[in-house]
Amino acid sequence: MSNIDFFPLFLSFRVALTATCIGIICGLPLAYILSRKPGRIADFIDTLTNLPVVLPPTVLGYYLLVFLGRNSFIGKFLEEKLDIMIVFTVTGAVIAATVVSIPYMIKASKAALAEINEDYLNAARLLGRTELNIFATIMIPIAWRGIISGITMSFARALGDFGTTLMVAGSIPDKTLTMPIAIYNSLQAGNYNMANFLVLIMTTVAFAVLYIVNRLEKRIKKG
Repeated sequence: MSNIDFFPLFLSFRVALTATCIGIICGLPLAYILSRKPGRIADFIDTLTNLPVVLPPTVLGYYLLVFLGRNSFIGKFLEEKLDIMIVFTVTGAVIAATVVSIPYMIKASKAALAEINEDYLNAARLLGRTELNIFATIMIPIAWRGIISGITMSFARALGDFGTTLMVAGSIPDKTLTMPIAIYNSLQAGNYNMANFLVLIMTTVAFAVLYIVNRLEKRIKKG
């Protein structure tokens, strides 16, 4: 194991954890809004948030480069005013992982929140509870299994992203080289020890995530 570089492993988990945390902070409120506010605008936003699931990773990477690259308005502003680089950085890898993974967080959480009996919420409103209090103390405890399912799926997707991360962050050794990209590079270079090690890690994580999600789905069905 001495010839194995553990940097891609640590970086991938760091990127995936950061992307998942961002997904929780941004995705959970959006899932709440989409679950309680039906209509054309909600349908449009829902469709928009699910686009990363069906678009090819290279297309997502292209869009991110257009909006966040050094020649874009946002990219220039961040670089010139705040000295923040997006492309070929860990920040770019986090953004790419967040974009491809957050739909799973939103979809699962929205489904779980939408199934909550409205009578519980109306009763809380009659008692003077605020919407934020209802969300935190009633909705999340009831829908927690669906939310956890979304979190685990989101983490797994962020951990396994290849195409979008490669386009935005590149494959710079000891800087932006994540596990999926390291596996590809190792195979190209004939470093099968490294490839086998990272593949084993990815497979184990994927199996664990699917097992957790399946168990949670069974508990949800049982009520």
